[in-house]
Amino acid sequence: MSENKKSLIKKIILLLIIVICVLAYFFIPVVNSNINAIFKMFATGDFNVVKEFVASYGHYAMAVSFMLMVFQSIAAPLPAFLITFANANLFGWKAGALLSWSSAMAGAAVCFYIARILGRDFVEKLTSKTGLKQIDDFFAKYGRQSILIARLLPFISFDIVSYAAGLTSMNFLSFFIATGIGQLPATIVYSYVGGMLTGGAKLFVTGLLILFALSALIILLRQIYKNKKDKTENNNLKKNENEI
Repeated sequence: MSENKKSLIKKIILLLIIVICVLAYFFIPVVNSNINAIFKMFATGDFNVVKEFVASYGHYAMAVSFMLMVFQSIAAPLPAFLITFANANLFGWKAGALLSWSSAMAGAAVCFYIARILGRDFVEKLTSKTGLKQIDDFFAKYGRQSILIARLLPFISFDIVSYAAGLTSMNFLSFFIATGIGQLPATIVYSYVGGMLTGGAKLFVTGLLILFALSALIILLRQIYKNKKDKTENNNLKKNENEI
């Protein structure tokens, strides 16, 4: 079977799954009410509400939390840190961190492959092959750093970055490794102290994470500037050599 046929089959299967999910939402009352309840839960911004929701499933709480994290990844930009706080409170910081980290990894992988299977042709029609090629080049040079920085920002949806990465030529293994490393610091911090902190202390921790991310962003921008400067100097040098 050719690669084009394999790609077409994947698209058809994924589209069928999406259509089934949409139809279930609109025509199955239980599904509709549960999804609406989940969105309202995230809208509160209170991890205790998420905690109570997950805890209500008893022995299946971990599985529900895992699926909830994957769902919020697909339905970006719902705040994942609320689930991380809830997991730490329910299962302890170590087990909670492992659950949050692994489920976020799964969610990121799903987003990546949704974009990889369905998104590229659509994006090329909306923009251009040239524009998408520029994104490809950027991720090829700075993809890992960009993903690391995005994941360190607690209130920026990393899921959008996962979708964007899936639209580029960046291979899945590089994306997955950068995802795992990038999300680990925030996951550990949130799991260890998030559930125990209140008010200003939470803002303080969030501020530190944002400061860390901004520092990393400055380093990335300096690297981009240096590469462009070196490229310009090399072009000028070649031009001078040709003139001579």
